[in-house]
This record gives sequence, structure tokens and C-alpha cells, in this order.
Amino acid sequence: MALQPYPVILASTSPRRRALLRWMGVRFRVASPSVDEKRLTGEAPRIMVRRLARDKARACFKKDAVVIAADTVVVAPGGRLVLGKPKNAQDAVRMLMLLQGKTHTVWTGFCVLHNQTSCVRAVATRVTFREMTRSDCTKYVSSGEPMDKAGAYAAQGMGMTLIKRISGSYTNVVGLPMCEVWECLQNVTKR
Repeated sequence: MALQPYPVILASTSPRRRALLRWMGVRFRVASPSVDEKRLTGEAPRIMVRRLARDKARACFKKDAVVIAADTVVVAPGGRLVLGKPKNAQDAVRMLMLLQGKTHTVWTGFCVLHNQTSCVRAVATRVTFREMTRSDCTKYVSSGEPMDKAGAYAAQGMGMTLIKRISGSYTNVVGLPMCEVWECLQNVTKR
């Protein structure tokens, strides 16, 4: 489906987000936003991902285009520790060991921006991992798959073998909650 007459800009270089939009039939071009992605002191994950998505959309704003931007984080059990992308293999194993055998939350904030109209939301999904040993985690990390993903895993790749249960939007865990994004696209472009 095309949102013509409006060009669509995906303010993300994530291959997963590109694939999700393609599966929905959206034609778009990719832009790479330059935004400081640091968490502000005391900032709740839900607020953080909304703020970053909005900042990324604004950084790629073009008049008359529809801009879609997003930010995803994994919140470790307990709700205090926010896990972004791992710095290296050792960091990835550390993250996976924190998540193994427990339930964590994936937050994705997204912004759909068209001229002066925007829709900014955050979606949470609960993910439960199976029990794993350090060896299991190291073996998965050695595949290279988790190195550019929040929380050091990919729900759509080999990482699906780590997941026992998902409560909420699966596409949110992949990086873009498509049902909610679709609703915002419809609302923002009909004005």
C-alpha cells in the first residue's frame, strides 16, 4: 500500500524495521538520524523511547513527507536496568545472562510525523526467556546475530529459540509495533 501522494521516510537504518515496512507494502526511503541516544537521569524507559523517536523524526523532517522513526530498548527484570545494543561479545553474554529464565519488557517508542501533525507512542511487550547456561549464551553470541540489537537478541532470528513466551506485540520486539504504527499512519495522513 502506498501512502501517496506523500513520500515516506524511515528515519532508521535498521534492516528489521525496513523489512516490516516492506511487508506492509509501504514504499519508503531510508534516512539516518543523528541523535544522542543517551538516557537522561531518572528518565523512565517509556518516556525515553518516545523522546528519542520524536527527536529522530524531527532530525529527518522533510516538508510534505511522512517520517517514521523509532527507538527500542529492553528493560531487564526489576524494571531499572535499560539494555541497549551490546558493546562487545562479553557485554552481549552479560545481557543474556540477566534475561535468561526471566521475563523482561521491550519498549519501542515511535513517531509518525507529517508536516505539523505527529503521533508519538510507546508500546510495551513482555518477553519470557527459557533457562540458559553461560555456554548457551556464548554460543548464541558467537553467531554474531545479537551484536546490533537491544538486549542482545533477535526475536525474528536464531534468538527465537531463547523465547518461551511473548505477551503483546511480536513486531514490537522486532523493532516496530506495526498495528499501532499503521493506526498512526492512517490518522496523520488523512488530515
